[in-house]
Amino acid sequence: MTSFRFSPMSRRDVLWLGASSLVASVADAAAPSWPEAAPAAPGSRLAEALDAAAPVGVLRAIAVAHDGRLVAERVFREASPETLLRINSATKSVTSLLVGIALGHGRLRSLSQTLGELLPEALAAQPDSAARDVTLGQVLTGTTGLSYDWTRQFRALGAATDPVQFAFALPREAPPGAAWTYNDPAVGLLGPILERAYGMALPEAARVHLFEPLGIDAFEWQRDASGRAIAYGGLRLRIRDLLKIAWLAADGGTWRGTRVVPAAWVAESTRRHVGGAWPNPPVEDSGYGFLWFTGTYKGVPVAWAWGFGAQLALLAPSLRLAVATAATEPSPSQLAAHNQAVASVVGRILDAVRA
Repeated sequence: MTSFRFSPMSRRDVLWLGASSLVASVADAAAPSWPEAAPAAPGSRLAEALDAAAPVGVLRAIAVAHDGRLVAERVFREASPETLLRINSATKSVTSLLVGIALGHGRLRSLSQTLGELLPEALAAQPDSAARDVTLGQVLTGTTGLSYDWTRQFRALGAATDPVQFAFALPREAPPGAAWTYNDPAVGLLGPILERAYGMALPEAARVHLFEPLGIDAFEWQRDASGRAIAYGGLRLRIRDLLKIAWLAADGGTWRGTRVVPAAWVAESTRRHVGGAWPNPPVEDSGYGFLWFTGTYKGVPVAWAWGFGAQLALLAPSLRLAVATAATEPSPSQLAAHNQAVASVVGRILDAVRA
């Protein structure tokens, strides 16, 4: 029987989130582990690419899967293979998978359902909310049209005693569906939507429907000031388990031959629905799917979950490749260089597999 444990957040976590919160984790689930491949041969392009990761001072861990097998797992500095690493907004892509599973099970009806319909109590409290007619699909594609600036409002969101009402109070800055913008509170609404759909708390739904089928037997998920797990961030995973999320998507929603997420959902989630998403060089043509970034690398289609500070879960289905990274968290002034340093390592791994 899997059990949850709750422990206080560290001071660093409280400062990061800006709210008092609890951490939930799960352990002791019996499930399959990664099948491992032979290590990359010394002197091979892949071995050289992995060796190049070690001097990148911001990296804490990197893991690579090719053809469904764990090719490499390396940890640096204070991390170990068992360290539960913060994945920040890469959590959004995990939330997207849970939406797809809920739709596949008929727990949600369609992407055209509105926030007002899905969260009637929130609408009753703010009947004139600009969020009223925003659809589930628009939340997933980042096209809500609701105004939010993460550089100025993230701490206020973390401190909000009612994050749902925080989101419903956001003003409209553009027509829904018009353009991509990054919006944590809008994605946060998927938490209560999924809790209602599954009839259980978000971490429990993730454990039952996603993590246990993947053999993810330990995780932590931060909660907001209202006590609800944060759908837009706050998940911690071991690096090899973050890699499982990427490989699951690369393999069309299956894990070792077992269907976990509907194939059509994975395909729709990891294709471009809207342009204008944040660039992530050397990837080109950045766009957005359903809470997954999309683009191409030297002509190869890729998609990735992306958390602040270059926490990445990248997939290149045509190469049968998945890469996961965990890194330290930079200051805003260092963010671009930080992302570039990690992305360059991932690019070398893509080049090695393409060769």
